[in-house]
Amino acid sequence: MTGQPEHVVIVGAGLGGLRTAQQLRAAGLQGRISLVGAEPRLPYDRPPLSKQVLTGEWGPERTELAGPDTFDEIGVRTHLGNPAVALRPGDRGHELELADGATLHGDAVVIATGLVARTLPDQPAHVHTLRTLDDALALRTTLETASSLLVVGAGFIGAEVASSARTRGIAVTVVEALDAPAAHALGPQLGPLAGRLLTEGGAELHTGAKIAGFVDGASGGGVAVALADGRNLTADAAVVGIGGAPRLEWLADAGIDTSRGIACGPTGRVHGLEGVWAIGDVATWDDPASGGRHRHEHWTSAGDQATIAARDVLEALLPQAAVPYCWSDQFGLKIQILGRPELGDEVVPLHGTGLDGGPVRGTVAAYVADDRVVAVAGFGAARLVARYRPLVAAGATVSEAARRPGPSPEADRRCDERPVRRDRDQRKSLRSNAKASRAPTAIRP
Repeated sequence: MTGQPEHVVIVGAGLGGLRTAQQLRAAGLQGRISLVGAEPRLPYDRPPLSKQVLTGEWGPERTELAGPDTFDEIGVRTHLGNPAVALRPGDRGHELELADGATLHGDAVVIATGLVARTLPDQPAHVHTLRTLDDALALRTTLETASSLLVVGAGFIGAEVASSARTRGIAVTVVEALDAPAAHALGPQLGPLAGRLLTEGGAELHTGAKIAGFVDGASGGGVAVALADGRNLTADAAVVGIGGAPRLEWLADAGIDTSRGIACGPTGRVHGLEGVWAIGDVATWDDPASGGRHRHEHWTSAGDQATIAARDVLEALLPQAAVPYCWSDQFGLKIQILGRPELGDEVVPLHGTGLDGGPVRGTVAAYVADDRVVAVAGFGAARLVARYRPLVAAGATVSEAARRPGPSPEADRRCDERPVRRDRDQRKSLRSNAKASRAPTAIRP
């Protein structure tokens, strides 16, 4: 493809798809844009689903990322509630078939379909998962009458659901197959701090506990599970939060590698398929840092990758790479991660005493590889974490990180507000733009 595409087809109407459409227009695309979505809803924000929506603080309308007029304003034709079922590549463009039999022809395609919630074998229909707005509303309805909840999975989603349920006064039991909660995100050294948040927040936590299956015996329409060690756990309701999986069977005849997500180059170009890009949870981009591929399944990554891919579609100047960032709000505290913890091979405490048994709040630690800081994680320490963003971006040494000077009290206050404001402002920008693995293995003392 040379010059501007005449028609860009975006498959996936979540944050990544919306952001791609906005960035294409912002970068000067004059051609047509079509947006295809499996859900009938307009794009909405997923992070509040396990928090504000689940607690009842927010109604569904507050999660909207785009209003009804957004797509008219940026010149995008939508096909919502009509998922893609096949992609047929061609020399002069690609044909996308939709569930209703309609076809779209585009000379550029961006895939941003995200994930679907994983389930357990033989999972009963009344056991919840949480991925979509409808999932959140169904679980919220269940929690209105439940007095106990079983949460399978102690990652960020499971912990956020547990936190929301505890605010309702519901007894919560959390079952995690790994030895530490949130180990995929935080690693085995900092994962136990997330576990302390659960137990100190009133949840009963079982780690290293594998589920053998669902069993009969729960009274009143509840849920019972058998653990591999022979114990049974029961609750009025249950939710399974064990991550998501890309649903890629619709690409079976496209001739591309989807074994670990859609394999892409470092700007989202799909390997082996000219004129196709993939972003967000569904894509694994080539990773110069590790020499392999990487999938960063977080809110900020979808927006960052959309910006890169949109500009690459137009052969425009690419933005500077952003430092990966994610967060989780649970039990009145914000966990934040800057950078790539999985690249570290040791953990170095920077602030606080959580790793020594002291309070979790205020604990900050660096993930280090070859004496270079590759990531920083903090627990209720926004003003501290913010100081380390430039150091992570620069790959600073541990000694440089350790002597990072402290800001003034006024700067502390601004830094403490910045992550919350950044999250909020990024959401606002979606609307305003429309109108215009190695796990760490040691702790260093």
